[in-house]
Amino acid sequence: MKFCFLSSHAHLALDPASSRVSGGAELQVALLARELVRRGHETVIIGGDMGQRDDLLFEGVRTRNGGPFQSGGWFDTLRAVPRVLSILREERPDFALILGWTTWLYLLHRVRTKGCRLVFICGLDTEVNGLFRRENPLRGALFEAGVRGADIRFAMSEYQAEQFARQGLSCGLYRNLILHRTAPRGAIKTVDLLWVARCQPIKRPHLFLDLAEQMPHARCRMICPREDVVLWESIAARARGIANLEFVERVPYREIQSHYDAANVFVNTSSAEGWPNSFIQAGLGAGALLSLDVNPDHLFERFSPGIFAAGDFRALSAGAGRLLLSPQTLRVAQAGCAQFVGELHNNDRNVNAFLAGIADGAI
Repeated sequence: MKFCFLSSHAHLALDPASSRVSGGAELQVALLARELVRRGHETVIIGGDMGQRDDLLFEGVRTRNGGPFQSGGWFDTLRAVPRVLSILREERPDFALILGWTTWLYLLHRVRTKGCRLVFICGLDTEVNGLFRRENPLRGALFEAGVRGADIRFAMSEYQAEQFARQGLSCGLYRNLILHRTAPRGAIKTVDLLWVARCQPIKRPHLFLDLAEQMPHARCRMICPREDVVLWESIAARARGIANLEFVERVPYREIQSHYDAANVFVNTSSAEGWPNSFIQAGLGAGALLSLDVNPDHLFERFSPGIFAAGDFRALSAGAGRLLLSPQTLRVAQAGCAQFVGELHNNDRNVNAFLAGIADGAI
């Protein structure tokens, strides 16, 4: 089978020479593309133009330059349509795949090439519970039409699968893959509280700065790649005034796991997620979780990987104190975090689930 992914920046995660970074969705596209190649499938990523040559090969995955498009932007998307469709006609894939919200889902639903099945992998919970459409009526309506028009759909969590079912839509369940480490995990923890995310309003980075200010004796590190420029500048300016905070603008994919390895606790302040890749990397790094609003599939009740604040910032702050001041509480949470990764995130098992869903949907 031949698979073709459409993702602005996923190719960066495969390029060892790249120092640019992006988010967890793009990393998951790159990991799945690589795993499919290992299973003997032909795999292509159509990426945005970052100055790279067309038709490069990384770990068996071919990358095509789709032009200067941003997956979520209307103007860039429409400008890139002729080039992307031309590439799809050249490649003639059996399946075109999109992970998460993008204007491309509706467009490909309407104009995909003959014989090509459209596959949608859900990223954020808001993509299937109606919140995205309520906040973005026009784009949301088109996006949901694309979701309904997809030939095959995948949920990343049981909650997402339930939301698909409520709409009368079938889906498979496919969990995030693991980015395997390139170096052994060090035993020394040099960071108490770690925050990692792109600078977007949904990630609410100022809340982590609030937490760092409330805990002046905690060693805090924030990795915040620039995306929303105005928000990022406000974060960077404020971070410079917090003595116990180390602020890092970006870290390449191949180096990011070392930061999770060094942290006792990973902090999530997002208002919404799907299944955070950062939770998995925290577990691989023997860290604990501290989450303000995100608790996918009741993860905290099932595995006790840390503390879930249920939307209460005061509970988040108190939870940070309990984890850092009680070595026993911290050890139990770190063990629970490692346990959920071991039980839910086996790459072979999850790629098998993906291919089974593809086979079922292709009948």
